[in-house]
Amino acid sequence: MSRIFDIINIPLGYVMRFLAQLFGGNFALSVFVFTLLIDVILIPLSIKSQKSTVAQLRIKPKLDELKKRYGDDKQKFAQAQQELYQKENVSMAGGCLPMLVRLLLLFAIYSLILSPLTYMSGASKTKVNNVSSAISSGLETLKEEDEDRYNEIIKEYNWTSTKGTVSNQLGLIKFVRDDTGIVKEILGEKKYAKIEDDYEYLRKKDKESNINYTLFTDKINLIEKPNFSMDIFHNFELNWLLPIGAFLSQMLMSLIQSRITKINTPEAPSMMGLTLFMPLISLFIGFTFPGGVCFYWICSSLIGGAIQVFVQLFYGPQRLLARERAKEIEKEYDFEKKQLEKYN
Repeated sequence: MSRIFDIINIPLGYVMRFLAQLFGGNFALSVFVFTLLIDVILIPLSIKSQKSTVAQLRIKPKLDELKKRYGDDKQKFAQAQQELYQKENVSMAGGCLPMLVRLLLLFAIYSLILSPLTYMSGASKTKVNNVSSAISSGLETLKEEDEDRYNEIIKEYNWTSTKGTVSNQLGLIKFVRDDTGIVKEILGEKKYAKIEDDYEYLRKKDKESNINYTLFTDKINLIEKPNFSMDIFHNFELNWLLPIGAFLSQMLMSLIQSRITKINTPEAPSMMGLTLFMPLISLFIGFTFPGGVCFYWICSSLIGGAIQVFVQLFYGPQRLLARERAKEIEKEYDFEKKQLEKYN
């Protein structure tokens, strides 16, 4: 799966790097425009999915008749259903492919946003892994020797992974930009010497790209993880606005999706529980990931919601179905007109 993501992310990474250069290294603006471009490019897939829904709605009366005719005989019903789909030229999985493509791209882009050193600064993934793995290993050793110091570093540098993979690049950036010698302290002289060249290489790449990971103000840092506290009045951080924003934007998108589903299929059961569940998951997870992840969720939800509304207004199943019926009526009218002309 990671190889598939690499195939997708390598060209997309060039786009991210171009946007970062275009916007003067502004990470937030690059992510927003990148998300917008991807969602706009995927509009044809959304329209294709809507057309598949129209096809399903068009043959629904005939499908209901088959259900009444064959009752509990599932085998005969399945055979008759397949014959109906073939006769009407409707694909049983027509709406699934666009969804699978979007889902695959979603996970690929998610890993891309989490890997700015690789895809925005152009650093070698191998060197990133070497440094990240060494830091994780050193921190595990430090934990056994001095747990208090370990906890202090984990909190200060927002190190959220102990696996040392590129998924922790947002956390790694804080180590790369450190000038206090913290990496040497964690690893010790001998272990640090083994990765010193790779570490300096990452520092050079980061300085060359000059990416700004703050949003509006230095108090909102997209490489830092929001530190939640129950004492919200004394320990409130502006970084909390990111998971809160992720919650609100996901809630808005869920409501839009629920409304669209209700318009297209009025008989569908209410999904209010699921509508609230996903935003709450976003809020919870938002406090466990660097802010850049939350910011991507916000962009994805808001842009995705806006595009869903656009597609629904112009290519909604009911609207497309009405167009198809209008064409059928027009054809019938033309046929009858020609027949009358023959007799006259």
